[in-house]
Amino acid sequence: MQHDKRADIDRRLRFALFGNEFQSKKSTSVQLVLQRLKQHNAEIYVDKPYYDYLTMGLGMDVRADGLFEGYNVDADYAVSVGGDGTFLKTANRVLSKHIPVLGVNTGRLGFLAEVLPSEFEQALNEIYSGECTFEEHTVIQMDTQPETELSETQSIDDSPYALNDIAILKRDSASMITIRAFINGDFLMTYQADGLIVSTPTGSTAYNLSNGGPIIVPQSGSLCITPVAPHSLNVRPIVINDTSVVQLVVESRSHNFLVAIDGRSERFDEGTPIIIRKAPYTVRVVKLQSKRYFSILREKLMWGADQRG
Repeated sequence: MQHDKRADIDRRLRFALFGNEFQSKKSTSVQLVLQRLKQHNAEIYVDKPYYDYLTMGLGMDVRADGLFEGYNVDADYAVSVGGDGTFLKTANRVLSKHIPVLGVNTGRLGFLAEVLPSEFEQALNEIYSGECTFEEHTVIQMDTQPETELSETQSIDDSPYALNDIAILKRDSASMITIRAFINGDFLMTYQADGLIVSTPTGSTAYNLSNGGPIIVPQSGSLCITPVAPHSLNVRPIVINDTSVVQLVVESRSHNFLVAIDGRSERFDEGTPIIIRKAPYTVRVVKLQSKRYFSILREKLMWGADQRG
């Protein structure tokens, strides 16, 4: 999606800054981001916990135009300073506002946060010149059936949305869980495994990949269901259309299980029907002209690299 070049003319752009409060060694990158934004006369708004961490924890002089908390974010762009985990949290906070997210990678792998601090100036230049593009990334959501009564230990997060994946996992280390899976009401199979992952194309290179699932190209209109350590060796991941509705019913010896929504875990009682479907939102990711999906895959996964000494 090409950015409208006329949209940013004759007005100051507002940037919402998010970051990782546990990366004290990354303060130099944050200072560079703030410096570049000021050079472009941008309005800077900072997530309050992150602002407190930078100013009180690290003693930085952060001159922001304002602070925000929770989901009360209003900006033209969100800037995530950290790794992919920080990017996921940022995306969740701005999801309903459809604010484009630019990930500045101060972490390690960086499939989502793909802009290096040294490339941030280039990113701003492309934003202000209208040369950057946006990629719309599919989001999935989790619900329980309306008639299901939740126990006191259960709750559905205020934002039950996942950019990467929703995983059903066992709570204890002793035994597997049994998961009956249905696609659009049709029975798929009964999994006996440590868990089951439903991932988006974005999340296909995350937990899904580490469990033997396939890499799915963004905008392919697909979801993937991948078992975690299945009891039967002939159980394989399956790719389905992203308009499909996935229903999962779990049985466990401990009588409960975990649901991890992009890593945010909640406990549910066994027998609770879990419904996973495509969300009404997408995440808009800011893409630089120089970044290409397959070249990023080759770089991050070291495809073709000779590992011999």
